[in-house]
Amino acid sequence: MENLEDLKLMAEQWSNQGIEYLQKIPPSQLYAAIGLMLLTTILLLSFRLVRRTKSNTVLLSGLSGSGKTVLFYQLRDGSSHQGTVTSMEPNEGTFVLHTENAKKGKIKPVHLVDVPGHSRLRPKLEEFLPQAAAIVFVVDALEFLPNCRAASEYLYDILTNANVVKKKIPVLLCCNKTDKLTAHTKEFIKKQMEKEIEKLRVSRSAVSTADIANDFTIGIEGEVFSFSHCSNKVTIAEASGLIGETVQVQDFIREYIKP
Repeated sequence: MENLEDLKLMAEQWSNQGIEYLQKIPPSQLYAAIGLMLLTTILLLSFRLVRRTKSNTVLLSGLSGSGKTVLFYQLRDGSSHQGTVTSMEPNEGTFVLHTENAKKGKIKPVHLVDVPGHSRLRPKLEEFLPQAAAIVFVVDALEFLPNCRAASEYLYDILTNANVVKKKIPVLLCCNKTDKLTAHTKEFIKKQMEKEIEKLRVSRSAVSTADIANDFTIGIEGEVFSFSHCSNKVTIAEASGLIGETVQVQDFIREYIKP
């Protein structure tokens, strides 16, 4: 009991000393200190909240017929859905990747959006870019040459988009249908698209020193364009949606959407 009484006396003394000390501090300094403490607390809580709510959205983009929708279904449920027709509306879903269903423990789901590739529907991509954590740009490796310029223009528009540049959104150039014997290799596709984007840089800079249709320019002045010149990371991968060969795409997604 004596120990308890001693503790009570000590607590009262410290309390009285604390009150006396606070009374000696000018009110303006006291209010400033309290305000600083509150601001620090709010900033810390906001930082933790932002970290906790990091985006899990991945966009599938590319020309119509490149195989985006087949990849979407393969990643979602492991089925090609017997091939698909051209999407007129975005396919969208939040799920654990199909190959991860058998894994134990809690796995963070991915919000995957298959954006229509038709030129009239591409503005829909702009709606999803602000929330994107990563972009998978799908190219048809089988019918690549006839579509090389169109695909390069679309990718150029993405790489120069303000959201992509400012947030440094990573892009995967996914060469789809590479299981076919006559499909082009990812190295060939990369080189050809870099050449086309270089042509676009030159032709558009001839019109204006800053792009008219785009938010930012890309590349290094005086050097031939390479994807390594982009402010965001651009990587190349191979896939085949119809036979379910999507390992490299899944690895890319999980690099930025941690399970």
